[in-house]
Amino acid sequence: MDTRALTVFLSVAETLNFSRSAEKLHMSVSAVSRAIARLEEEVGQPLLERDRRSVRLSPAGREFHDFARRSLAQWQALQRKLGSEGELAGEVSLYCSVTASHTLLAPILAAFRHEYAAVDIMMHTGDQADGVNRVLSGQDDVAVTIKPLHSPSRLEFLPLVESPLQFFMPAANCQVRDRVLEARDGPLDWGVLPLIVPERGTTKELFDDWIRDQRIRPRIYAQVAGHEAIVAMVSLGLGVGIAPQLVIESSGLRDQVEVFEVDAALPSLSIGLASLRQRLASPLLGALWRVAGQTYPGSNDTIAALTQGYDQ
Repeated sequence: MDTRALTVFLSVAETLNFSRSAEKLHMSVSAVSRAIARLEEEVGQPLLERDRRSVRLSPAGREFHDFARRSLAQWQALQRKLGSEGELAGEVSLYCSVTASHTLLAPILAAFRHEYAAVDIMMHTGDQADGVNRVLSGQDDVAVTIKPLHSPSRLEFLPLVESPLQFFMPAANCQVRDRVLEARDGPLDWGVLPLIVPERGTTKELFDDWIRDQRIRPRIYAQVAGHEAIVAMVSLGLGVGIAPQLVIESSGLRDQVEVFEVDAALPSLSIGLASLRQRLASPLLGALWRVAGQTYPGSNDTIAALTQGYDQ
């Protein structure tokens, strides 16, 4: 059975969308459809149930999904075993936000590719708040994420940097900015200040703890997925946001927002790699973990060092 076809199937099973899978795999939609059709012909049963609005796994598809993951893992293990002169080869599935991909991750991958050129990195991007669950469910081998407040015992976390969680407002003159500036000589009126916050994840949990400790009832204007989306909305003058300083400083909109201080500062975040502890026994993941630790030898690296970019 063609391992490339198995990769296509696993991608469609993850996205439940032929177009998104085609984009991720750098294939045409018709090529993705043909690969799935060939697999269904080999299996003798439909693997996906489709209609005009949705795609979902059939009962046979759910069983085949487990087979496909095992088969690819075994094939990659065999590639590593037969590799010339012990050279590592195979694939690592990695999940991260767009910000993490060009700040934290770029120097790690550059060093890793230099040392292990035969290893392929399959990258998926999205809201970092989904990273831990994707690792725990087996969708990805490694995620770049904020350290969860309550880590499952089977999860290993490698801290890379610390980043303060900060409030920020629009840089342009607008009603939201005026309300923040008016309060510089007194307390902010959180009941009228529109707040844009994450809809889930560690940042939301920390913010919920903060407002409880401060005994305030803020006006929540919007709850959105991803810190990058919060920066974008604040830059449009829609409200005040919270996000890690790393995200604010590395955003292309950093000149359109401005950080401001409050009496009780928000906590700092530990950002790093998360993986299942048992998977770190794999030579591939073990090598990536080691390279990441060498790239960021301590968790107190400054944000400035990251936001200068990795252009070399």
